[in-house]
Amino acid sequence: MPRTPQADAIVLFGGTGDLARRMLLASLYFLDADGFLPEDFRIVATARADMTTEAFVALAHKTLAARSEGLDDAVWRRFAARIHYVGADATTRDGADRLKPALGDARRPFFYLAISPSLYERVCVALADAGLATDETRIVLEKPIGRDLETSRHINVALGAIFDEDQIFRIDHYLGKETVQNLIALRFANTLFEPLWNNLTIDHVQITVAETEGVGDRWPYYDEYGALRDMLQNHMLQLLCLVAMEPPADMEPDSVRNEKVKVLRSLRRFTRVEATEKSVRGQYTPGVVGGQAVAGYEAERGDKSGTETFVALRADIDNWRWAGVPFFLRTGKRMPEKRTQISIQFKPVPHSIFGQASMHDLVANRLIIDLQPDEDIRLSLMNKAPGLSQGGMRLQSLPLSLSLLRTYEGAGGRRRIAYERLLLDVIHGDATLFVRRDEVEEAWRWVDGVADAWTEAKLVPKPYAAGSWGPSGAFALIERFGKDWSD
Repeated sequence: MPRTPQADAIVLFGGTGDLARRMLLASLYFLDADGFLPEDFRIVATARADMTTEAFVALAHKTLAARSEGLDDAVWRRFAARIHYVGADATTRDGADRLKPALGDARRPFFYLAISPSLYERVCVALADAGLATDETRIVLEKPIGRDLETSRHINVALGAIFDEDQIFRIDHYLGKETVQNLIALRFANTLFEPLWNNLTIDHVQITVAETEGVGDRWPYYDEYGALRDMLQNHMLQLLCLVAMEPPADMEPDSVRNEKVKVLRSLRRFTRVEATEKSVRGQYTPGVVGGQAVAGYEAERGDKSGTETFVALRADIDNWRWAGVPFFLRTGKRMPEKRTQISIQFKPVPHSIFGQASMHDLVANRLIIDLQPDEDIRLSLMNKAPGLSQGGMRLQSLPLSLSLLRTYEGAGGRRRIAYERLLLDVIHGDATLFVRRDEVEEAWRWVDGVADAWTEAKLVPKPYAAGSWGPSGAFALIERFGKDWSD
């Protein structure tokens, strides 16, 4: 059954920023092109820059036209007519008041804060003072929500005084990716996997988020957060939750989010000893990425730094389903390739019947879920190698693939921006793919424990050359438990 639109406008704070122009406006354009935006839906962009609506529309057109998909003239004219720009300081009552004429008759806008979290509270207070924060409005928050549990709670309490929890949409764009949603379908729409999704048949799980880019001009932000708080606290723990959660009763928002919270509460807390044995911090030094020489992090920053740009650690989930199954998490800047991948490694067969000739052919099944650069799900299965052989049957591992690119190529489709799904869900008030307050705080509680254990153990980042897979300790970490990274 089609959902009834519940929002009639978006107010995009930080409208001239990179996120707003490259991702959010592009997502709204494609939603408009596909007929998903309500007819009278307004797009109000605001920032401190003094600019006319015409100038902002021209800037948006330049950004969108640079995309490989190009622009449809008829769609662009309709889309451009929706856009209004307001130059204002939105942290003040006067700035919030200036948004009202641009909203026109819209009574159910949602406010998207593509700005620094340090401004969240002041913007929300200004919206409330101007009478724009009503029971029919919603607010969308970009990560990070705080820098630790204490600051996260402060932001949540401040916003909770103005908006009810069901009006607050904390966004993690990874949850809008098709393959992430397909993971839910894979687990809970097939009888094949659920009986095997436990510590009886799964040996270990790996989650890798690798980026080729360095920190560059973002170092003031990054130096405060580091890889642990920037990537692991949100994106990676959300992926871990979707892999590890119990089957929800249904797809209602709280049913799904209740199960994710249970996983976060079951994560074993880090101690000083575990910090030394089960985690590695790294920081990239000069090297070569994509055939180009690149600088190290300290050269980009202009000074020495104890901030990690790489983290690898073992996480353990203390519940019946996952007891004894290690989850290896790895993320870093200046890696050899851009990759986001979940690897489910199954246990080997308990006994081989195929004789000595096939002893080295037989490998355990593995489920690989690729989120980027390509969206694919591959299950490796053992198969008889074609042809004749002496001394017994020869085996080989072959993949079964659910590649979205190959499946839908030629169908006229395109790869959607993850924000498209999430913006559409906000318009309709569906919070399933958004993060609830207790999820954020449980994730911070665990991450704070890791950071505290690092401090207690005096664990400093180890250098690794840009273009490598991190410091040598990352390989020793997983090899210590008899495993290998699935590179």
